Amino acid sequence: MNQHRSPTIRRRRLGVELRRHREAARVTIDMVAERLGCSTSKVSRIETGHTSATPADVAAMLDIYSVTDEIKSELVQIAREARQKGWWHPFSPVLTGAYVGLEAAARLVRTYESQVIPGLLQSEEYAIAVIRGAQSGDTDQQIQQRVRVRMERQSLLIQDDPIDLWVVLDEAVVSRPVGGDEVMRDQLARLITTARLPNVTLQILPFAAGAHAGMDGTFAILEFEEEGDADVVFTENATGGLFLEKAEELSKYISIFETIRSTALPPEESIGMIQMLAEEPLWKSKRRVSGSI
Repeated sequence: MNQHRSPTIRRRRLGVELRRHREAARVTIDMVAERLGCSTSKVSRIETGHTSATPADVAAMLDIYSVTDEIKSELVQIAREARQKGWWHPFSPVLTGAYVGLEAAARLVRTYESQVIPGLLQSEEYAIAVIRGAQSGDTDQQIQQRVRVRMERQSLLIQDDPIDLWVVLDEAVVSRPVGGDEVMRDQLARLITTARLPNVTLQILPFAAGAHAGMDGTFAILEFEEEGDADVVFTENATGGLFLEKAEELSKYISIFETIRSTALPPEESIGMIQMLAEEPLWKSKRRVSGSI
């Protein structure tokens, strides 16, 4: 199985295929639910990839659609793969949504961040500070689990077949001393090191850019290797986030990212700016208006 596949993406792919064959057979969800003896919501959730289906259920559904034995065999095998547990499964209690599973399957992630350094680039100490600030109701154990997941995700950048990552950070991200002076300086040094990986592109969108295309919020665009796995946009919020999959939505966010990227500093200039901030951070500036650490 392709290294960039994950149970999440297999479940999503399976749902798309099942829906396609159902519609081609002119069968309604109500008819499928009646034949399987289940609720219509279960069939709908299988087709949207929100829940897994047993190989037996998939075989029964495909019998209703009168597909060929070859197609049936392939999709039943995908159903088996989709029911495998991802490495992140033990941490499910502190995960919201399917982002980690989709990220594990991506070949390219393009993201714009205006508040914090993305999880794939965070140091452990910075991650602890971010999570403590954003998840004030978490127990120490929950914080530890969230940090563990974040650190495990970073192996995607250095595995044998690493994902490509393109990040644009608002200058505010590298100007706010999350965790204090020492933690933030260490985080900036880590950014510089990671930005020099051949599969990572990092740009800074400076304050001088003024109003820009990304002011409506942060987002990530995940692209997948296989043609049948549709790309997706993820917009994060306090309760998990929203996945956008329609072609017009994807096109809109790609356009926004391209505009932001072209407005941001080139990669080498961005690294130079981060180096300068590590040596003379804005939060230590004598010209600051508000209090500092």
